[in-house]
Amino acid sequence: MSFESPDHMFWWIVVGSKGGAMRAKILQLLCERPMNANQLSDALRVNYRTVTFHLEVLLKNGLVKAEGPKYGLMYFPSPVCVARRDLLERVAKEGPSAASFEEGGKR
Repeated sequence: MSFESPDHMFWWIVVGSKGGAMRAKILQLLCERPMNANQLSDALRVNYRTVTFHLEVLLKNGLVKAEGPKYGLMYFPSPVCVARRDLLERVAKEGPSAASFEEGGKR
């Protein structure tokens, strides 16, 4: 899927697609501090596989970066993620309906 801009991609990944609320929570935690998948799983109280699935989506779309050895790989937010942190916090707190395109981009 191609996007008109990084902002549109962010909207689709976090607000417009199934699983967006979980991805918003993951990104919010990573904006606070880098974590590995196990730490994210514990913090979110969800299955490790759920976290790794969403991390793969976020990595593929450039919203997170990963560094380190395969075991214990640390995840960091990308600049696009950091720039949209205000939206991220609202979506993580209130769900996808908290965001509207008027606040962050065009349709």
